Amino acid sequence: MHRLAHRGAVTGLSAAFCLMVFIFFCAGAKAQDFEPRAYSNTPVGLNFLIAGYGYAEGKLAFDPTLPIADAQFYTNTEFLAYAHSLDAWGKSAKFDVVLPYASFSGHAMLSGQPRQREISGIGDPAFRFSINFYGAPALSLKEFAGYRQDLIVGASLRVTAPLGQYDDTKLINLGNNRWSFKAELGISKALGQWTMEIEPSVTFYTDNTDFYYGNRLSQAPLYAVQGHVIYSFPNNIWLALDGTFFTGGRTTRNGVKDENMQTNTRAGLTFAMPVDRSNSVKIYVGNGTSSRTGSYANSVGIAWQYRWGGGF
Repeated sequence: MHRLAHRGAVTGLSAAFCLMVFIFFCAGAKAQDFEPRAYSNTPVGLNFLIAGYGYAEGKLAFDPTLPIADAQFYTNTEFLAYAHSLDAWGKSAKFDVVLPYASFSGHAMLSGQPRQREISGIGDPAFRFSINFYGAPALSLKEFAGYRQDLIVGASLRVTAPLGQYDDTKLINLGNNRWSFKAELGISKALGQWTMEIEPSVTFYTDNTDFYYGNRLSQAPLYAVQGHVIYSFPNNIWLALDGTFFTGGRTTRNGVKDENMQTNTRAGLTFAMPVDRSNSVKIYVGNGTSSRTGSYANSVGIAWQYRWGGGF
């Protein structure tokens, strides 16, 4: 009897853990955000202040052997970001930092009983350095007036720090209590008013040594490839068709592997337009689908950008 009760508790924990993993995929992991024109050339010395809001909702599907049904979630995320363009050994480069604040609400039936989780607070901040190795030299604002893009090849490293809200007595948190490191290669080719981009990447994770009452959680690398087809209109208006595929990320708890390897796709649209010389607005919509479970999520967001400096 004790063994059966223990098995039921383990099943419930495994089901709840699977729910936690898939919720944060469907909500759109920060590492997989669409970023068209991430490797475009920018005049040296410019500063960018960005404020944005995003909303996501979705429904989750699970293996029928797990006692979870009717799982749904809703998230609201606000963020503040700063970026600075600089000269790195004669190449154009950028440094940026993103500070998120999010609220999350999810509900499901677990073994026939309703379960709900609501939380809000600060998420893990992210820091990134990117550099263009080919096709995008460091230029002043005056020199940039004569620049025309052809082929750009660059790379970036994004580091997420474990500084967000975290409670080891909860399975679902806004912070992850671990570091992550995303290395990405960016290739951008201009063809008249069209630009084609492809960005393969891999994200590595350190262990969370205090996962749910002191357990150790490890995660395998997450591999991704992101692509964009961008059309540029007059007056610096542009529209991008976005898509990404990512796989991997299987977790291990206390040396025992979980059956939760991700194989997911996302698609979306991004539209950007200037408001005046210093301000611009970007709007995006997207969806994501898990090819392993049939789970799906829809998202929409808006971001405002203000730029200054560099003789602007």
